[in-house]
Amino acid sequence: MNKISTLTSLPGRKLVHEVFHELRYSRNRSSIATLLTLWRICTFEKRLNKYVSKDIEISMPLGFFRGTALWMEEVVNRFYFTSINSFVYLGAAILLVIIGLRRFDENISIELVFGGIIFESLMLLFMFIVMLFTPSEEDLDDNDTSDDLLVEIGEIGRDFAAAVVQLEQITNKFSNIADNQVKLFDKLDEIAKTNKDAIAPNPEMIREMKETNISLSDFRSTIEMLNNSVSQLKKEEIDYSVKKHIEKFLSDKINSNDKGE
Repeated sequence: MNKISTLTSLPGRKLVHEVFHELRYSRNRSSIATLLTLWRICTFEKRLNKYVSKDIEISMPLGFFRGTALWMEEVVNRFYFTSINSFVYLGAAILLVIIGLRRFDENISIELVFGGIIFESLMLLFMFIVMLFTPSEEDLDDNDTSDDLLVEIGEIGRDFAAAVVQLEQITNKFSNIADNQVKLFDKLDEIAKTNKDAIAPNPEMIREMKETNISLSDFRSTIEMLNNSVSQLKKEEIDYSVKKHIEKFLSDKINSNDKGE
């Protein structure tokens, strides 16, 4: 039987990696079962032969807190960081879709938006906890892990920025469409007003027509007065002519009588 003082040493960390590979790939354990078994090994277990083929005894178990910290560093962070990062991306995508739909569709409830925000916040908090237990450079054989984490964080920020830019572009396009619709409605109002004026005359035209009718009535009255005056004149001329003829006739008659005597 081999003995190891503690799992925090370099041989102990390598042993944790070997146990993980045996459970996960040789024995085809599920991810959850593998995580639970390794957590028990890192915290309280002393003998490993009941879990794996290695007959190794741990002299000083780490206990709950130190064992959980080692488990987070050497198991969760090393082998499941990509999966956790994928869930963070999924939460961000869901949140962006919900916010985008909420901006253009009032049927999306505010509770759904808050749910998306809470889910993304939990994912980011979980990722923060996992990254908090990132192994130091002295404990890692691969010095590029920290750079990979920075690259991942940078990609997340870049994706968020790109999504925000796209949402702003979509918002600007919808604003332009709304402005064009307002202009179109104004044009339609002008056309409707023009058609209304063409069907029903405007008040100014009605007033001018009334004034014209009044002028025509006055003109008719004037014509009637002129006709009456002309008729009166004709009557007076006729009376005058008749009177002249009677006077002439009487004068001629008197003259002829005087000559006969």
